[in-house]
Amino acid sequence: MSAESGGARASGERTRRRLSTEERREQLLSVGAKLFAQDPYDDVWIEQVAEIAGVSRGLLYHYFPTKRDFFAAVVHRESTRMLRLTAAVPGIPVREQLGTGLDTFLEYVASHAQGFRAFHRAEAAGDPAVRTVYREGLAAHEAQIMAALAADPQMVDRLPGPAVLRLAVRGWLAFLVAVCLDWLDEPQLTRAQVRDLCARALLGALES
Repeated sequence: MSAESGGARASGERTRRRLSTEERREQLLSVGAKLFAQDPYDDVWIEQVAEIAGVSRGLLYHYFPTKRDFFAAVVHRESTRMLRLTAAVPGIPVREQLGTGLDTFLEYVASHAQGFRAFHRAEAAGDPAVRTVYREGLAAHEAQIMAALAADPQMVDRLPGPAVLRLAVRGWLAFLVAVCLDWLDEPQLTRAQVRDLCARALLGALES
């Protein structure tokens, strides 16, 4: 080996940065989101995740003691991300925010398709603990939307009673998810068309 190639190798080794704990955890969750989006829960093996991430199985278990913990962390990560992206801006009417909020959400769906699919695969997982994390995530989204509607002076007097409102929001979320998953698989509509469809569906559910 020449001195030049040896020096290049040494330089590469010096510049290779060790991932921090948070960066490594994020890497593993990204790999998990991809695998769980592609295959059912029972068909994903921890060994696959470790191999793709280039880490030992022992290191992965250091971060996530069981497969259940790992998938639950993938689901929680996506739920937290969606909640953050779709949070309402206080003081601005919901009607004025709806289009922008849906644009942001659809951008997330398009750019994090694997995580979005993995999140919504959780309901089909056989593990009750994973389904609980998923359902808690949906409940948080539902509560966030209802709180934004209740805080809007232009909407509050026109909203149905709490029970009807809850069902309307829950039904709209199911509609939104179904539309987004179909759009990812067959993107025949533009993002603007999907946004307007979902906005009309929510307003229609609330005003009917």
